[in-house]
Amino acid sequence: VQLVESGGGLVQPGGSLRLSCVASGDTFDLFAIAWFRQAPGMGREGVACIVTSDQTTYYGDSAKGRFTISSDNAKNTVYLQMNNLQPEDTAVYYCAAEYWPGLGDFSVWRTGAFSYWGQGSQVTVSS
Repeated sequence: VQLVESGGGLVQPGGSLRLSCVASGDTFDLFAIAWFRQAPGMGREGVACIVTSDQTTYYGDSAKGRFTISSDNAKNTVYLQMNNLQPEDTAVYYCAAEYWPGLGDFSVWRTGAFSYWGQGSQVTVSS
């Protein structure tokens, strides 16, 4: 599985961005796909995750109420809609995938134990 992120960039505080993660292969609906981020000098943080087989979603604390994760299985694409962005959201955002064909609760996504990772997309929030 290869993952390619896009949609990052520079945005002013309070603005919005939508990140996209396109996955290769024909088993897209058998994976859980998540967004993580890493700011300079900081550890990796789980932002959001979606189980593509049943559209179950999970969110990290920093994303709740501002970010929305969704998937378009026909396009092998997962989106992260980010609203009301703030300077502390500045980071490299990574898309990650792990085989998870609807096996129940996937709260362990926060551990970051995913087999496949994209190259990352820079998001900078600054005035």
